[in-house]
Amino acid sequence: MDKKTISADGTSIAYETSGEGPAVILVSGAMSTGGTVAPLAVPLSERFRVVAYDRRGRGESGDKAPYAVEREVEDLAALIEAVGGEAALCGISSGGALVLEAAASGLPVRQVAVYEVPFADFLEGGAAQHSEYTAQLTEALAQGRRGDAVELFLRLTGMAEQMIQGARQSPMWAGMETIAPSLAYDNAVMGDGLLPRARLASITVPVLSVAGGASPAWMREASRAVAETAPEGTYRSLEGQTHMVEPDVLGPVLAEFFGG
Repeated sequence: MDKKTISADGTSIAYETSGEGPAVILVSGAMSTGGTVAPLAVPLSERFRVVAYDRRGRGESGDKAPYAVEREVEDLAALIEAVGGEAALCGISSGGALVLEAAASGLPVRQVAVYEVPFADFLEGGAAQHSEYTAQLTEALAQGRRGDAVELFLRLTGMAEQMIQGARQSPMWAGMETIAPSLAYDNAVMGDGLLPRARLASITVPVLSVAGGASPAWMREASRAVAETAPEGTYRSLEGQTHMVEPDVLGPVLAEFFGG
């Protein structure tokens, strides 16, 4: 990240830009940094000035306690100001919940695109699962058990136990433990885990909600519900894609939407 801006509470937010044109800010999900979404900037930077940033508490960005979702909305406000005072937002997974909240908060946003925000009310038993995860995650982080917190998240995503234990032995694990405290931030961004219907209904700009055609049915239903609840919502399904969407597939769909 070669640039920095200062958020309202004094936290330094690291970001980088590519391309020229109207600004588009990419917002990563849990256990991710700006580098995770940077590949998506490649197909978009032909038409837009694309911003990838490290959310607070990860990568090269700073952090300050206590955490509140409002601080991350302020981070986006600072980024928008730094790139000209207006931007479109694209959020992946729980990052999508953050950009929807930012739009509902009245930031100067042109359009919002989200990919598979995992609202739990569309998964059988999802609300109870979210509540249990919240309690266990809070306890693990309070006790400094970062590795256990990462395991909880990977289990929540459906990763097999054998793969989780394999991940623990991988060179990537230390980096995952480093940003494990930010799992609480993504969990806070998701609220009670349920679709925030009143907040979505208050968004006054166009919203594109995208899902992978090969993703679980509940994830597609959640994505469709986002589009149906936002006043100017549109739903798209990408054939053959999963939660780990390919940038070269998602990118052209976003470019068409943001260029409209």
